[in-house]
This record gives sequence, structure tokens and C-alpha cells, in this order.
Amino acid sequence: MNTIKHYRNIVVSFALVTWVISMVVLLNSCKKKDDPKPPENEEELITTVKLKVKNTLFSSDSTEVVWKDLDGNGGNPPSIGTLTLRANSFYSAQLALLDESHAGHTHNINDEINNEKAEHQFFYQATGNLSNFAYVDFDANGKPVGLRFSFQTGAAGSATLKITLRHKPNKSAPGVSSGDITNAGGSTDIEVTFPVTIQP
Repeated sequence: MNTIKHYRNIVVSFALVTWVISMVVLLNSCKKKDDPKPPENEEELITTVKLKVKNTLFSSDSTEVVWKDLDGNGGNPPSIGTLTLRANSFYSAQLALLDESHAGHTHNINDEINNEKAEHQFFYQATGNLSNFAYVDFDANGKPVGLRFSFQTGAAGSATLKITLRHKPNKSAPGVSSGDITNAGGSTDIEVTFPVTIQP
């Protein structure tokens, strides 16, 4: 009789352990389904960068150049316009970033940058006689964004202007607020280089 009771206790204990294990597995399974990991914020596709510049003293001296790469990295090379400027002049500038990868639909990336100003900053690196780059637009903390900026030309000649957009840079790092990309960190959303001709 004791033997039967002993076996019965073993069977009950085994059934109880099996039930507990099943419940743990079930709860874990439900948790994975009910609490999915939130998707990461994907970077926007930028196919087109437009740069508009205007001479601050001569309104007739204004132009727009375009960098365009509709098929993205690894496909056909981008088309790049040449920026023509007047020597020894001051210019105001404005950037427009677009996603034109879908025919018939243009997505304005500027809207998202303006909505997340604290997470974006443009940097300008030039060769030749381009200098005195200054930010015109800022985030809520008074840190630069750079969709709008100003700069100066020197003597006539050839130059280049590289424009880099960083996502989540450290704007408080040394030199970053003044436009030095060295300590910026973050990730690069887009980087384009325009050839520049400075005319007499």
C-alpha cells in the first residue's frame, strides 16, 4: 500500500513539475509576442542635395547647384553641378535635401531635420579660397544645425566644398559648435562635394 502511495506521489510531483515548465515556456512565448523590440530609427534615404547661394551685395548673383544620386550607393555615379561664385564676395546659402527615389513622389528631408534639430548638424570643409563659414539656424539649445549658412570667397580660382550631415553628433564636444567635424562623432547621413569656380 505504501508503495502505491509512493508511486502516486511521484506521478503527481512529475505532473506538477511538467505543468510549471509548460507555464514558464508559455509565459515567455507570450511576452516575446506582446512586447516586441521597438524598431530602430532607420536613416532616411537622401538622393538629392540642392545648394542655393546668393551674393549678399548683388542680388542678381545667385545660383543653385544640385548633387543627385537616384539609385543610391553602388549604382551609377551621382550627377554633380559646379558652383560658380564671384571673387571677394559674401554669400548666404541654403540647403534642400530630398528623397526622389520613387517616381512621382518627392520626400522633403528638411522637414525631418527641422523636427529633430538637436540630432542633426551640417559641416562644411573647403579647399581653395572659401572661408568664414558661419551657421544661421540653431536648435532649441542654441547649437548649430546648418541648413542655412554664410561664407566668403577670396581670389579667383578653383575650389571644392564638401558638405557633411551628421546624425546625433556630440554638439558639446570641442570645436563642434564652431563647425569642426573632428570630434563630432555620430553617423554620416550624407556627404557631398561640389566643385567650385571662383571668377574675377
